[in-house]
Amino acid sequence: MRKWILIAALAGISPVAMAQAAPAAPAVAASTDMAATGPGGSTFILPAGWRADTAGKVLTLSPPEPDFRLVIVDVGAAADAKAAAAAAWAAYAPARVHSFKLLTTRPPRNGWDETGVIDYETSPGEHLAQTAIARRRGTAWTVLIIDGSEATFEKRAGAVGQIVPSLRPAGYARESFAGKTANPLDAARVQGLLDFVKRNADAMHIPGVGLAFYAGGKIVYEGGVGVKEIGKPDPVGPHTRFMIASNTKSMATLLLAELVSEGRLRWDQPVTEVYPAFRLGSDATTKSVQIRHLVCACTGLPRKDLEWIFTTTAQTPASDTFRQLALTEPTSKFGEAFQYNNLMASAAGYIAGHIYYPDMELGAAFDWAVKEHVWQPLGMADSTMTMDEALAADHASPHGDDLSGKTAIEPQDLNRTIAPFRPAGGAWSSPHDMILYMKNELDEGALPKGGRLLSAEALLARRARGVPVAEDHWYGMGLMEDASAGVSVIHHGGDLMGYHSEMFAIPSAGVAAVILTNGENGPYLRRVFQRRLLEVLYDGQPEAQGDADAIVKRIAAELAEYRSKIQLPADAKVIGALAAKYVSPDLGTLRLVPEKGQVRGFTQAWNSLMTTRRNQDGTVSLVSIDPGWIGDGGDMVLGVADGKRTLTVRDGQHVYVFTEGS
Repeated sequence: MRKWILIAALAGISPVAMAQAAPAAPAVAASTDMAATGPGGSTFILPAGWRADTAGKVLTLSPPEPDFRLVIVDVGAAADAKAAAAAAWAAYAPARVHSFKLLTTRPPRNGWDETGVIDYETSPGEHLAQTAIARRRGTAWTVLIIDGSEATFEKRAGAVGQIVPSLRPAGYARESFAGKTANPLDAARVQGLLDFVKRNADAMHIPGVGLAFYAGGKIVYEGGVGVKEIGKPDPVGPHTRFMIASNTKSMATLLLAELVSEGRLRWDQPVTEVYPAFRLGSDATTKSVQIRHLVCACTGLPRKDLEWIFTTTAQTPASDTFRQLALTEPTSKFGEAFQYNNLMASAAGYIAGHIYYPDMELGAAFDWAVKEHVWQPLGMADSTMTMDEALAADHASPHGDDLSGKTAIEPQDLNRTIAPFRPAGGAWSSPHDMILYMKNELDEGALPKGGRLLSAEALLARRARGVPVAEDHWYGMGLMEDASAGVSVIHHGGDLMGYHSEMFAIPSAGVAAVILTNGENGPYLRRVFQRRLLEVLYDGQPEAQGDADAIVKRIAAELAEYRSKIQLPADAKVIGALAAKYVSPDLGTLRLVPEKGQVRGFTQAWNSLMTTRRNQDGTVSLVSIDPGWIGDGGDMVLGVADGKRTLTVRDGQHVYVFTEGS
C-alpha cells in the first residue's frame, strides 16, 4: 500500500483560469478513447468522456468535473525545462501557478530529447494537484500542465494515465515487441537480471529482494539478492516469506473463477443473490452490483483506507468490510473510471469463502478456501494468511528510510491490521510459491500432474480488459494487462508497510517472473525490473538502467526537499498549544504525547512521530517523520471550529476532522 492521505478541497477553477482557457476553436468531445493531435502536432489519447478545447497554442483537456484539467502548451524554444514551464503557465493561466517547489529530470524517452518535471508548492487546505511536465524535441518544448482538484485527480487517475505517457512528438513511432520471438531465459540472462536487481536494490536502499523466473516449461531460478533484515547476514532464499499485499486479490478472484468453473456462480450474477446481506450505499446501487464488480476496480468506489489505518486492529471482525461498504456510495458511474478500492476486493474473497463454507466464520472460511482450493493444489506450502506463522518461519522484515536517508527496520503494526480485510492484501508468500502461482496463469488452470484447477475460460475471464489504468493498460479482475510494449504482460502489484511486490506472466513467451521486496522503494524497483525483463527477452532498447538512475536521484531530491520544509525540532509553541486528545466520529480517538522535541500521535491502530510544518497559506500541519510515512501526505492541519481545537486529515476524496476531547 502507498498511503493515499491527501489534503482538503479545491472549490473550483478560478475565473481567471477560465478566461485564459476560453476556446477559440470547436471543442472535441470523446465518446470513446480516441487519438488526438495538439496544436504543435504532438499526439496523445483523449479518453472517453473528456473534452478538448483549443485556444491558440493552448489545448485544454477536461474531464466531466469542472475543477480539474490537463493543459498542453506548445511553447517552442526555451532556455530549459523550468523556463518552458513558466512560458506555458503564462499562456494558460499565470494567476494560478504556485511558487516553484522542485525540478527533477527524466531520461530521454518516447521521442523526447529531454524531460523535466516541475512540482509547485501547494497548501494542504487547497487540495490542489499542480505539476508541469516539460518535454523537448530538438529546440522546441511541449509542456503538459496538471492543474486542479486532488479529489478529481484521484478519481480520473486512469484517464490521466492514458494521456500523460501517450503524449509524443509528431511522427514518432514507439518501440514494439509485437511479433518478436522471445530470447530463451538462459543462465547468462538470468544472472544479468539478478545483477540488475542487486545493483538497483542497493542504490534504492532495499535490503533484500526475492526473485523467481519460469521459462521453457520449468523454474529456471528461485532465490534472491540481499538480506532478510538489515544488520544480519541471513540471505533471501527461495522460501523466504514476504507479505504480498494486494497480490492476494488475484487469489480471491481465482476462488470466484473456480466457483464459476464449477457452475456455482456467474460473473454477471447479482451479489445479493449469493450473499443477501451485501449492501453498497443506496438500494439502487446495491441491486446493480454483480460479482464481477467486486473485483473490477470499475464501480466508481474511491479508496477508503484511512478508516483501516486509524481504527482497525487485527481483532476487528471480517464483517467490518460489509459494514463500511454499506455506508459508501460510488463517486463515478459503473465502468466509467478506474477507482481502486480494497473493501470491494475484501468482500469478493469473503463471499467466495462463504459459498464454499457457509457454516464457518467469514475470515476462517476464506482462509480455508484459499488454502484448500488454491495453495494446496498448486503446491504452495510456504503461503499463509497468518502473520505469526510467517514470522516464526523464514521471513523478510520490512524497512524504510529515516529522515537522514538511513535504512531502518519498520514495525509490523500497520501490516497486522490488514487481517480483517485479508482477501484484499493479507497473504504471505515466497518466491518459490509465487512462481508456482504464476505458472498456473501460463498453464491456464491445468495442473502439473493432470486434471484442472478450473476451466481456462473461467481463469482467463480475470484478464479480460476492463477500465484503462494507463495507455494500453487495463484492469481486469484482480489482474492487469500491460500491452504498452506490444506484448501482453499480465501482472499485479502489492504494497504494504515495507513490503512491495509484483508478479508477471508473459503468455506469448511462456515466461513468468516474481519480485518481492522488503523496502519502501520497492515500487520503483519493480517498475524498472519489468522494463529490464522485456529488454532481455526481446533485445529492447537499454532504458531500464537509465530509468533506475533517474529514480535514485529523484528519491534523494524529494527527501531533501521534504526535510527543508519541516521544523526540527518542532515549533514548541505549536506543540504546547495542542490538546492531548482529539476525537473523530469516523477515525476514533487520537492521542498526542510529547517526545524528544516532537509529538507522537496514537490512534487505535496507528502511531507515528510527528513534527510541525508551516504551509504557504499560513496554516500549520503536523507531519509524520517515521520511516514508512515520510512525505506520504499524512498532514494533520491545525484549526479551530466552534471554539474547539481541530486537526483535519484528508485522503483523495474524504475529509475527516478530529476535535479536541476531554
